[in-house]
Amino acid sequence: MSRDIVIVSACRTPFDKFGGITRSIPSYEIASQIMIDCLDRINFKKEDVPFISYGTTVHAEVGPYVNVPVRQALLMAGFPVTTKSVTVDRACCSSMTGLMIACREIQVGEVDVALCVGAENLSNIPYSIDSKVRWGLKLGSAKLFDVGAGFVYPGRDPVSCDAENVAREYGIGRRDMDEWSARSHQTYKKAFDEGKFKDEVVPYTVHDKKKGDIVLEADLSPRPETTVEILSKLKPVYGTEGITAGNAPGMNAGAAAILLMTEDKAKEYGLEILGYIRDFDCVCSEPQNITTVPALVTESLLKRNDMDIADLKIWEVNEAFAAMPLVSSKVLAKGDEALTQHLRDICNVNGGAVAIGHPMGASGLRIIMAAMYELRRRGGGRGVACICGGLAQGDGVLIEVK
Repeated sequence: MSRDIVIVSACRTPFDKFGGITRSIPSYEIASQIMIDCLDRINFKKEDVPFISYGTTVHAEVGPYVNVPVRQALLMAGFPVTTKSVTVDRACCSSMTGLMIACREIQVGEVDVALCVGAENLSNIPYSIDSKVRWGLKLGSAKLFDVGAGFVYPGRDPVSCDAENVAREYGIGRRDMDEWSARSHQTYKKAFDEGKFKDEVVPYTVHDKKKGDIVLEADLSPRPETTVEILSKLKPVYGTEGITAGNAPGMNAGAAAILLMTEDKAKEYGLEILGYIRDFDCVCSEPQNITTVPALVTESLLKRNDMDIADLKIWEVNEAFAAMPLVSSKVLAKGDEALTQHLRDICNVNGGAVAIGHPMGASGLRIIMAAMYELRRRGGGRGVACICGGLAQGDGVLIEVK
C-alpha cells in the first residue's frame, strides 16, 4: 500500500488588480468558487472531501463578515456540513502551511483526501475607527485609519525596509531589482503567449447588477511593456531608497486550490496523478532577514532528501519583493557566482509575483502548482516551491513529477 501524497487537481482564479472588478467581493466568496472549480475539473464529489485547509493573511478583510472563513467558504460552496476544516495564518506562507497540515492529516491516517485553499482580497480591506467610539467618545476626534495589509509590524521597520537593507548587505541594489522585475513581466508574457497558464487559471465571473456578468479570464497585473528604463523612473516607496511599485508585487485579489490524496486513493478513483509532494518544511530566522528564508528552507529540503542544487529542475520563489529571489539565490549558492546564476535561470521561469500579483493567502498554493505544471511540461523531475512570510518565516515544498 502507498500513502505517498499526490496532487490530482490544482487551479487558481486570475489575480485581479487593486481596485479591480472583484474589489467588493469577500475573499472567502472567491475561495468558495475555486473550491468548486478544483473538484469540477476532475468530476470529484464534495462529499468525498473530509478535510479542508484554508490560508489567509489579513483578518480585517474577512473579519467584518465572518471569523471562520473556511467554514463560511465550504458551506457556500455546498460541501457537507460534516466537513472538517481549519483556517491558517502564517502571513504569506498561510496556504502553503495549510497544505502541510493537510499532508500531515494524510500521513497519520486521519484522512485519505484533503482540499487545500488560499484566498485574499486586498481591495476589500476596510478602514477602522478608533475603539474609543464604542465606549462613548465625549471629547475630541475619533481617528479613522487604514488597516493595511500587514506590511508594518509594531515596533519594527516596514518589511520593505528590511528587504532593502538585507539586499544591500548582499550587494543587490535598485538596478538589480528593476532588472529582475522586468524579467518577471517578460517571462510571464512569453508563457502567456505560449498558453502555459491554461493549465492552472480558471475564469472567475463577477455578477454585476448594472453591467451584468463580467468574466475575469486572465491576470490583470502583468505589464508586458515593462522595461528597466521604465522601472527606473518610479519613485521609492515605504520609506526605502530602492523599493518601488515596480519591483514589488501589487495589492491583488485571488484564490487558489489544490486537491491532495494518497496515491492508492487516486488509483482507486482512476484519477491522473499530476505530481507528488515528496517533502515539506518550514524555517524561521531573525525578523529582519525575510529575504533569506526561501534559501534556508530550500537548503533544509535538499539536505533532508540527500539532494544537490543540480538536482532541481525548477525553483519557484515568491517575489514578495524582487529582492527575495536575488538574495536567496546568493545565500543558497553560498557566494558561488555560477551556481547563483544557475538558480536564477531555473527560478520563476514563467514570471513571478511582481508580474502576476500577490494575494497573500493564495500565493503559497500558486507557486506550488506553477512548479508542478512546469515540471510536467519539462517531462518530469523535482522542484522546490518556497515562500517567505512576515517576520522572517519561510515555507517550502519539494515536488516531483514522474
